[in-house]
Amino acid sequence: MAIWGKLFGTVAGFAVGGRMGAVLGAALGHAADRGSLLEPPTGGWSDHWAARAAPDPNSAAAFVAAKLAAVTGKKDQLYALCTVLLCAKLAKCDAPVNRKEINAFKSRLRIPPENEPEVGRLFDLARQRTDDYERFARELGQAYRDDQLMLEDLLGVLFFVARADCAKDEALHPAEIRFLKNVHKAFGLSAGAWSRAEGGRSRPAMAENAAYQVLGVSIDASNDEIRTTWRTLVRANHPDALSARGAPQHEIEAAVVRIASINAAWDVIKRDRGL
Repeated sequence: MAIWGKLFGTVAGFAVGGRMGAVLGAALGHAADRGSLLEPPTGGWSDHWAARAAPDPNSAAAFVAAKLAAVTGKKDQLYALCTVLLCAKLAKCDAPVNRKEINAFKSRLRIPPENEPEVGRLFDLARQRTDDYERFARELGQAYRDDQLMLEDLLGVLFFVARADCAKDEALHPAEIRFLKNVHKAFGLSAGAWSRAEGGRSRPAMAENAAYQVLGVSIDASNDEIRTTWRTLVRANHPDALSARGAPQHEIEAAVVRIASINAAWDVIKRDRGL
């Protein structure tokens, strides 16, 4: 995870455009420079709000930052932001956050020491509310719909954090299971991705949706149809077959790459469908 920094401070650099964008950028930039973007003013917002405990009680600032990152193509910033938010909200959804969950979060994300205060502040802020996580998950799922391996990586991190305070073979809390299933759905991931994340297994080199595209078949195609398509592609693209037909060397070398991709796609689909 290479992108951290002042996550909210990066919003000031977004090219929002127009007068609103200029005003928003200037305001957020000034607040970030002062290190007070999400800090309430002196004395709190009012006598009726525990502002210092919850400077962003409705997650409005967090969602604005996520939305701006999404619409302006700042995918790395969106990913970093949503990773912290989702981990914090997951840790809190079943009970107060404990040290084991925090340590699990820190161990998997490898946060640079100089950024730990900002990330810690964002984590503490995010865990104050746990009923809004799906909108962040949907935003991230939409942004990474063509790069689902990143989403599967994050789902694996969430499972790791959820299990941090569980005894061996102890089941996750129902609230955590519900949270994880909703995130999995919002990410648009496959059943295979859920199974791997739940079991702590490594993700494949190719996402399931990409595997279907490589073979040129629909995700709804039958097992027999996909197997037949795979065999047809192998016969048509096998380097030995091209060599026997007298194909030039550059075509044979290209076929080696194609056949590796075709077989990798078939392996992914087989695992996903239990074939």
